[in-house]
Amino acid sequence: MRIELPQLPYAASALEPWISARTVNTHHGRHHRAYVDKVKALVGDNAETLEAVILRTAGDAARQVLFNNAAQAWNHAFYWQCLRPKSGPPPPAYEKWAAALKEAALGHFGSGWAWLVRHGTQLKVITTANADTPMVHGLEPLLVIDVWEHAYYLDYQERRAAYVTGVVDNLLNWELAECLTT
Repeated sequence: MRIELPQLPYAASALEPWISARTVNTHHGRHHRAYVDKVKALVGDNAETLEAVILRTAGDAARQVLFNNAAQAWNHAFYWQCLRPKSGPPPPAYEKWAAALKEAALGHFGSGWAWLVRHGTQLKVITTANADTPMVHGLEPLLVIDVWEHAYYLDYQERRAAYVTGVVDNLLNWELAECLTT
């Protein structure tokens, strides 16, 4: 993935009523943009991808700022792809994963992410804190829910459960996780 702010794959208002255009514009246009801009400022005209920057800086305390911003830029770009307007409830094959994602997202303390990932042939739901991302743990991300407050606070205030339910039941792009039925 290039180090740039990706265009949203839908209009900012397309995720309503579960995520407002105001939240999307703030989340994508300010928060996500800030991570991308910081990475660009730190790496200059380097032709590396976000993935390369993340893998190169993971676990390096001297490069923690670069890692955090690169991982957040990547996590956010992936998050936008995981949402789809009018997606609807998960197909029956995904119901147990939908329930597990909800449980993980609601049980995660503080800021972070709830992920459906693949490790080899196994699927599992995990959470990561702050800017951590599955790729540095050898896991393939399939779906993600952003549980940082900036993802939902304008619409839901402290009601994370309402946000998570709205996303899982109505917006997740289950087609990204097709491997569940194979």
